[in-house]
Amino acid sequence: MTPPRTPQIPVVVLAGFLGSGKTTLLNHLLRNRAGTRIGVIVNDFGAIEIDAMTVSGQVGSTVSLGNGCLCCAVDASELDTFLETLTRPSARLDVIVIEASGLAEPQELVRMLLASDNPHILYGGLVEVVDAAEFGRTRQRHPEIDRHLAVADLVVLNKTDRVGEAERERLGAAVAELSGPAAVISAVHGRIDPELLFDPALRPDHEDKVRQLTFEDLLREEAPDGDEGHDDHLHASYESIDFTSDIPMDPRRFMEFLDSRPDGLYRIKGFADFGAGDRDNTYALHAVGRFLRFVPRPWARGEQRLTQLVMIGAGIDAAALSAGLAACRADGAERADEPGRADAADVERAMWGVLRYVQEQAPEPEVFDAHGTADPRGAAAEA
Repeated sequence: MTPPRTPQIPVVVLAGFLGSGKTTLLNHLLRNRAGTRIGVIVNDFGAIEIDAMTVSGQVGSTVSLGNGCLCCAVDASELDTFLETLTRPSARLDVIVIEASGLAEPQELVRMLLASDNPHILYGGLVEVVDAAEFGRTRQRHPEIDRHLAVADLVVLNKTDRVGEAERERLGAAVAELSGPAAVISAVHGRIDPELLFDPALRPDHEDKVRQLTFEDLLREEAPDGDEGHDDHLHASYESIDFTSDIPMDPRRFMEFLDSRPDGLYRIKGFADFGAGDRDNTYALHAVGRFLRFVPRPWARGEQRLTQLVMIGAGIDAAALSAGLAACRADGAERADEPGRADAADVERAMWGVLRYVQEQAPEPEVFDAHGTADPRGAAAEA
């Protein structure tokens, strides 16, 4: 059995006060999306949708809210309406970005995403953009920025070319203290590696060979002077660590590792094998900031049983993280294939820590016939 054909789409909230560089960062992502289909919800404050006009037409699906803050909605129903549009199979999106108003309360947007009933979305993290040159004055005018930083999963200290090295180090330390466990990376003109926020989409060869000229192509041609050559080094501000093990993970030790993951570790993705804890399933793992979710799926016939993880962060100790994961591997009776070798009750208790974070897979979309009746063949009828 293989994973469903309709995986959940990560939804990233891009926040920051007016002038911090959110739209610049978003346009950078759109220029460097490498075939990834990005849906954008522009949460612009006010009747004139400046941000919406800036990004309009650059992606396959753009929804502009306009004239008011999305975060002022009393529940998630309004947001769900827009997400429903962007998660339709016909949109074929890989990631959705909500560019929040500069006056928005980002934690409310996150709350609505986590409360959403849409089974096709997955929380992709809160990215807070900070203007390095104006940080002190921004805190004086908007002291709530401290609260915003405290709930961020990733902080982009933007416009660092406008401050000296000593000031940049001081700002980095101040922001890191306010943002707690969040990863903090520096940027100029909003240039960050898109892989920090989403995985590159893999498209069939024919989709790349025969296609219309896109806004991505035009934007590359119209890149401002001085932009060329910088994107090759975007990865320098963070580190990516791979971990693979053919020995199952002990669920109790693995959850202790995840619960105590260090500051600066922004994303963890991959699959975990819990051996005797659940011999029937592998567990897809998605962690962003403090958010954690597991999705079990049955092992495919003949599939090699491995734990494969990728960790992404800034200012992290790669050797310590690798050693910490290695220490989570099961041993002795815990990793034996014979059910009688492990204490069933103890294994079951250990798995409860994992099961607290389990979410079932999103259902396949129903297929309707010409009369509006559900086709009993389900999604397979699309073929």
